[in-house]
Amino acid sequence: MTDYDSNDLCFVAESPVHGRGLFARCRISADTWIGHYDGPQTLDNGMHVLWVDESEDGDDAEEKWIGYDGDNELRFLNHAKKPNAEMDGLDLYACRDINTGEEITIDYGEEFEAAD
Repeated sequence: MTDYDSNDLCFVAESPVHGRGLFARCRISADTWIGHYDGPQTLDNGMHVLWVDESEDGDDAEEKWIGYDGDNELRFLNHAKKPNAEMDGLDLYACRDINTGEEITIDYGEEFEAAD
């Protein structure tokens, strides 16, 4: 079994949102880098796949979404309509102060909201 306990800022535990989630090990200040989403690229969607828009900048750029099949603790990020963290590419940052023991969440995006 994989050890998801190597991040000094967060840990994995049972979540009231869904299954397991990612929780703050200590108080995390707004704008703090929490971690990097590790995992191989994939074309298949799945429970722990993060889709990242890697389109080139420019008005006529075609959207280019690449999936990453998470294999570290960030794979357990759950969705919230009012998240306390956000992804910048594959990097996770606190978008507000996060208290010790609080679940760290991100907004999965409009497509996820439509599926709710």
